[in-house]
Amino acid sequence: MVVYSFYIFDRHAECIYKRRWLPRPTSIAGKSSRPTSETPSVSNGAPAVYGQSARTSDDDAKLIFGTVFSLRNMVRKLGGEDDSFVSYHTSQYKLHYYETPTNIKFVMLTDLKSPSMRIALQQIYINLFVEYVVKNPLSPVEHPNGLGVNNELFEESLEQFVTRVLS
Repeated sequence: MVVYSFYIFDRHAECIYKRRWLPRPTSIAGKSSRPTSETPSVSNGAPAVYGQSARTSDDDAKLIFGTVFSLRNMVRKLGGEDDSFVSYHTSQYKLHYYETPTNIKFVMLTDLKSPSMRIALQQIYINLFVEYVVKNPLSPVEHPNGLGVNNELFEESLEQFVTRVLS
């Protein structure tokens, strides 16, 4: 299973954390496969299609949040308040969604082969976010003006969780 990217949105629809993992490069006949200027940029964690304009990571975060917000509202209107939006997939990636009781939203983009990541997102919230961000007295409660999660322990633990547990 491959994890492309991970986002955390606060209750004010601000992206307070984003992290991308690119698929590991493979070398062919001793040549390095580092991206060049002719290589299409990566957006939403999946390779971009030729001719597609490059987007910034802020634009990607806004698009992801808009998609999640719209799908979540659609699910609630069609299915009632008891139904919840969990995931969706396209031909290139699968989006997994988890919302906490305090309206913190966790979004993970993975490859199509991955199973439901709802429990993994819940573990990230409980074991990493709460432990290293919420319980940290130096961490702000609100994240105004784009001030996001800036915690080395959280970032290192998330990296370990994604590479060891989810691989």
